[in-house]
Amino acid sequence: MIKVSDTAKNKVVQLMSEDGFNPSTDYVRVGVKSGGCSGLSYDLKFDNAQIEGDKVFEDNGVKIIVDKKSFLYLIGTTLEYSGGLNGSGFVFNNPNANRTCGCGESFSL
Repeated sequence: MIKVSDTAKNKVVQLMSEDGFNPSTDYVRVGVKSGGCSGLSYDLKFDNAQIEGDKVFEDNGVKIIVDKKSFLYLIGTTLEYSGGLNGSGFVFNNPNANRTCGCGESFSL
């Protein structure tokens, strides 16, 4: 399961609405792809459809879709949002990551 912090939920709802998605029926698609300075990077986008094999979760009122391959890398992850002076954006607190890069956008296991 993937958890969503309150700050991430608020930002997801705001961004989904701005992009024409309905936060109560549409999804946040979270995935992992090759790349980044640590080997793997996170991918986050909005979606309104499931694909066969997707894992679907809901936490804190946010519906999340994860493809079957990415799910193994993301078990137990918490999606947070940081709006600090060092830049703003979504942050993945992934207990499975052995190493992360300085920007926090890539990781390795």
